[in-house]
Amino acid sequence: MIQSLRGGLIVSCQAYPGEPLCDPRAMSLIAQSAAAGGAVGIRAQGLDDIRLIHETVRLPQIGLWKVGCDGVFITPTLEHAIAVVAAGAEVVAIDGTRRPRPDGLSLEETIKAIHDRTGALVMADAGSLADGIAAQDAGADIVGTTLSGYTDERREIDGPDLELVAQLVGRLTLPVFAEGRIHTPDQASAAIDAGAFAVVVGTAITHPRTITSWFVEAVKR
Repeated sequence: MIQSLRGGLIVSCQAYPGEPLCDPRAMSLIAQSAAAGGAVGIRAQGLDDIRLIHETVRLPQIGLWKVGCDGVFITPTLEHAIAVVAAGAEVVAIDGTRRPRPDGLSLEETIKAIHDRTGALVMADAGSLADGIAAQDAGADIVGTTLSGYTDERREIDGPDLELVAQLVGRLTLPVFAEGRIHTPDQASAAIDAGAFAVVVGTAITHPRTITSWFVEAVKR
């Protein structure tokens, strides 16, 4: 399944609470549109969204469950991960940093239990090279640059962290997915050139409010 994602675009279909599109059916329709446009996979958040997308889209799905918005909040515990897989995700994305996890388990213990109890693959959302190395050592199947700029180890930049992509590719034997602040096709292409196994794009495709704000600001200028 991982090989089917090589060199392709994975579309992250997520909406923020309180927005008009924050509804499983809306996210399912966006995922179906992404599939029709040539996406090789879908990334989705929340059990209801994951479940409906699993039923309506015939693409591998990376599922996650956000709990809160600070610290370790991307599928923060083993039980959250088990629920994500039960909802239909073939890959479960978890916080892949070296920070303490809410349930007290280590990253290695969490990944091993996911593998043993579900057979699903694990994508470790990392924030630095050290995170990526630790995630590989802990048994992750995929490492993503999702949290670059959102922990204390690397500053947030305007655009994808291609430097981190290249660093991870140079040190890891696992597939490295470029994710985070990829806003244009040229940036997605640059991520592949930097060695990314696949590219994950969310906001620039699936978040109309943000896309509209970009155009509004451009018109104002």
